[in-house]
Amino acid sequence: MNLEFVILHLIYVVIMFAGAITIALMSQNPRGVPKMDYFIAFLIPVWSGIAYLAMAIGQGMVEIGNQIAFYARYLDWVVTTPLLLLSLCLTGMYYVSKNKIIIIGIMTADVVMVLTGLIGDLSTGINRYIWFLIGVVAFSIVLWLIWGPVRAIARQQDQKLYRLYLLMAAYLTVLWIGYPTTWIIGPSGLQLVSQRVDTYLFVILPIFSKVGFSLLDLWGLRKLKSPIDNLSSLAD
Repeated sequence: MNLEFVILHLIYVVIMFAGAITIALMSQNPRGVPKMDYFIAFLIPVWSGIAYLAMAIGQGMVEIGNQIAFYARYLDWVVTTPLLLLSLCLTGMYYVSKNKIIIIGIMTADVVMVLTGLIGDLSTGINRYIWFLIGVVAFSIVLWLIWGPVRAIARQQDQKLYRLYLLMAAYLTVLWIGYPTTWIIGPSGLQLVSQRVDTYLFVILPIFSKVGFSLLDLWGLRKLKSPIDNLSSLAD
């Protein structure tokens, strides 16, 4: 662990906590967006910042097969990525009853994806790629649920909401594809890029996929009718 690594992760921590503070301030004037949406959006950068702080001070990592496995990243992802998917589902189901089966299913597939990635990182030889492929299958299920059932529910509602959902789903999909791509080309996989590049990518990607996603999602929701107002207009 060198000084560049420490500074990079400390910058990440500052950005996460700054994002959390911004979200907390936004929640003081919710503009019809349920408080739960703000709480989830707040919790995501707080937990991620804590996990990356552990790495900044030299914890949350172990050497496996001459490679460093950053298990603190997975402790971050196993909490924050299901919450991000929950936020996306709540956006897609903004004006209707929440489909708990779909939500539980997509969050479960995500946890499987993260944990198989961790097991792969803690493995050696061919086993790394076996666990990676299982994780890719779980990721495919996540994407199918995002672009299939949840998208269908969003489409049945207000067109502005539907456009917002499409934007957020596309935003998250593009960024999340970067995670397994970085994993497989980095030291954990084929070693096509250095540990330094791998570290930078796993700092930049979460900034946009966590704070960036949450702020953009809340900003979009704040421009819509609140769920209560929408139900009232339907009743009229």
